[in-house]
Amino acid sequence: MRILQITGDWKWTGPAAPMLELLLALRARGHEVWLACPPPPPDQTGIEARALAAGVEPALRLARGRGVRWWRDARDARRLREWCDAEKLEIVHAWHTRDHVLALRALARRRRAREAALVRSVKSAEAIAATPWNRWLYGPASDGLLCVSPESARRNARLRGGRALLGAFGAVDTARFRPAPRRAALAAELGLLPRHRVVGVVARAQRHRRFDLLLEATRRLALSDPDLRLLVIGRGTHIEETAHEPARRLGIEERVVFAGYRGDDYTDALCLCDVLVLLVPGSDGGCRAVLEAAACGIPAVTTRRGALPEIVRDGDTGILVDEDPASLAAALGALLADGGRRARMGGAARQRALDRFTPARLAEAVERLYRESLARRR
Repeated sequence: MRILQITGDWKWTGPAAPMLELLLALRARGHEVWLACPPPPPDQTGIEARALAAGVEPALRLARGRGVRWWRDARDARRLREWCDAEKLEIVHAWHTRDHVLALRALARRRRAREAALVRSVKSAEAIAATPWNRWLYGPASDGLLCVSPESARRNARLRGGRALLGAFGAVDTARFRPAPRRAALAAELGLLPRHRVVGVVARAQRHRRFDLLLEATRRLALSDPDLRLLVIGRGTHIEETAHEPARRLGIEERVVFAGYRGDDYTDALCLCDVLVLLVPGSDGGCRAVLEAAACGIPAVTTRRGALPEIVRDGDTGILVDEDPASLAAALGALLADGGRRARMGGAARQRALDRFTPARLAEAVERLYRESLARRR
């Protein structure tokens, strides 16, 4: 098939990584797949740089912009239509609302002629609000809909009217993300000693991510475990008020290690963790950090929000907890105190990643969605 992956967002955010992984895996399956995205602002990097590093040259560079703006996006819509017609595109896969509307404008004739289909990804695991706009956009304006998990697809089936629908977990490179010993130099840089037991969190420091719950659980554990450390991987404009200041107020600032945003050594930073915590999914409802941790053989302790109960098998690859400090502290304490149990859960998590979270598996499932979307269109 001849496929275009299109995004109107230039940033390397949570949904961008699965898009690139999928693009590469579809190419490996023999499809012709292109990318359309905006370039980053001067002196910044984003999707384009990551794509180029992976050997993917964007076929179209869209204008930067947010939201649906009919007149502003007219030039992009015309360029996209001309390119899709010239390349005889069969599938355009949109990842955000702005590029979805651009694709609708560009594919209007080809969809009427039953020559092409439009597929949309949904980044949240929650049910889409059934507003008139959403009923149209995620209904007849989408020939196929890709959701981040099987349950999220069931939640949104009411909008589809029998049209093609798929719920599939995200994908991570299980060769890059794999079990590995702690890298001593990085551990020393962050002040982590071999005896330290490390709880990790990978998240932007935002108000809704429940750092208050995590820090209070850390305070409780720290009362009886002098070797406990909380490793915060990520950054955020609100990190001072959501993490730094509360840690000082709780008297645990020496127990919390702020690693900041990690680039090339991100996998090494992740492998410093004995357990990963994710309490509230961020912009990527597929919970990519949990998938990456699983591939590294790291068990997870999570809440039951979004797709987390589907990704983490309670008692097997991790533990699901209620959203209160006592439950979180008890689960973390039990895992940190039992290395054998951590190893068993980590091994099960790694095997689940190999079975369910690979780009090849995602591409195989999405290929079926593409074929069904195109067949129903025809």
